[in-house]
Amino acid sequence: QVQLVESGGGSVQPGDSLRLSCTVSGGTFNYYTMGWFRQAPGKDRELIAAITWHGDATYYEDSVKGRFTISRYNAQNTVWLHMSSLKPEDTALYVCAASWIATVTTDKYDYWGRGAQVTVSS
Repeated sequence: QVQLVESGGGSVQPGDSLRLSCTVSGGTFNYYTMGWFRQAPGKDRELIAAITWHGDATYYEDSVKGRFTISRYNAQNTVWLHMSSLKPEDTALYVCAASWIATVTTDKYDYWGRGAQVTVSS
């Protein structure tokens, strides 16, 4: 059974930074495309960042480009989302997901975490 567990969420002020972690167990992490989604209240879930299994390609949604960075370390079955210059509109539940499809443009993810709440407020 594949399990994804996020950590690192919290409440921060605008302009602050935060790093989310997602650790995968029970699967073959080395072969997954990993993605970070977020869902704000009243809005659809959206893919905001993704990285291929070998880390040579990444995707960022326009609103987070230049502020968020996705990275992974296969030896630790972990993917991170480093978020900087946070804005109130970044407030959402951030969910980690894994896909067997080897492209960062896929929207088909096979395994999901429960999410970590990020709240940006002054």
